[in-house]
Amino acid sequence: MATPPRRPINPMAAAEAAFKPAKKPAAPIREPAAAPNVRELVSIRIDRAVLDHFQEDGPGWQDRINDALRQMIATKPRD
Repeated sequence: MATPPRRPINPMAAAEAAFKPAKKPAAPIREPAAAPNVRELVSIRIDRAVLDHFQEDGPGWQDRINDALRQMIATKPRD
């Protein structure tokens, strides 16, 4: 029986296999913050009128938005 050839049958396929990009590892699953009431930096898009409403009273507008959202969560009926 003849010995198999030392070179690959399809050199193009062998070259592509040798230079294939390495797979990126999956992003780690992000767990919620361990400490309660920890604020997290996020970016959201809101209407200009909504932003103007909360900024009317000056500094602290982000806290006012957070308080309004907390009130909405507190009054939402549980399923």
